[in-house]
Amino acid sequence: MQGEQEGHRQSGVGNPDALDRLWTPHRMAYVRGDRVEEEPAEAEPGCPFCRIAASDGKDPGEGDLVVARGDTTYAVLNLYPYNPGHLMVLPYRHVADYTDLDDAETAEVASMTKDALTAIRTVSAPHAFNIGLNLGAAAGGSLAAHLHQHVVPRWSGDANFMTVTGGTKTLPQLLSETRDLLAEAWRRS
Repeated sequence: MQGEQEGHRQSGVGNPDALDRLWTPHRMAYVRGDRVEEEPAEAEPGCPFCRIAASDGKDPGEGDLVVARGDTTYAVLNLYPYNPGHLMVLPYRHVADYTDLDDAETAEVASMTKDALTAIRTVSAPHAFNIGLNLGAAAGGSLAAHLHQHVVPRWSGDANFMTVTGGTKTLPQLLSETRDLLAEAWRRS
């Protein structure tokens, strides 16, 4: 009997190794590369970031989640945030790669990212931040054809069992309320 159990442990078949398994077959689409073709590098009517860039903030929908606008870039709340205050800084121009930015866009992405940190700190005093770019679909960029830099506020213990085991993120504030608070803090800074 012990030899049989030992064989199961080594082969990973059954449950004799006492490890729980959380199956996520929906993730195979990412592993296999089952993705919609990425949009071309020029401005696309189907690109949500281009629609937001073109909106004046008066149209209902994603455009009213814009926190701030610059000359070449803007900041908008993430429609599917990891944490409250998760926003993105991106150029108005539809480009896919960081090296495609011109000097003015590069400088304003950096400047607007600093402003985002200040505004978020003023509103919610996070313990830390994740800031980053996912360049290309394989790097996790779900809208990889339009460059966007994530600014994610973090708090100790913000990843809990609800997210890890339940696949559910709890957010204590509506996006519109978060947007209003951040936009006001941005204007004051």
